[in-house]
Amino acid sequence: MNDDIIAEKSFWTKKWFWITGIIVAGLILLVISNFAGDIINFGQAYADPLLCQNAIDKANKNKEVLQNFGKLEQIDKLAILEGSTVYYNDNNSVAVTVRVFGEKEKGKMDITADRTGKTWKYKSIKIRNTKKNTVIEVNN
Repeated sequence: MNDDIIAEKSFWTKKWFWITGIIVAGLILLVISNFAGDIINFGQAYADPLLCQNAIDKANKNKEVLQNFGKLEQIDKLAILEGSTVYYNDNNSVAVTVRVFGEKEKGKMDITADRTGKTWKYKSIKIRNTKKNTVIEVNN
């Protein structure tokens, strides 16, 4: 009979591959869950183009916007995806930032609005010219 002592491998040595895999998978799930909310917000804004379109229509009636930017163009679907969208208050309130192009200048439009039924009531519409560092508040 052989009396040699067999050294037992440590738990980490035996299971390092599985533990590392679980940690990496957990980190990936954490990153995906953070982006999932942003994707849902963009999807909602993308599906509701009247939110931004009605704000553009209101801005095009503002004399100061027309003087500084000219008539603003209609927003395309890509502008919503390039911007920032945050829904809150059980998806009944929104804060959106999108790029806008006027006949004279381009800038950013910041919208905050509350949903009443199927329509949006605008709390604030601001047009920013990032080059000139000016902000125009559009009256509702």
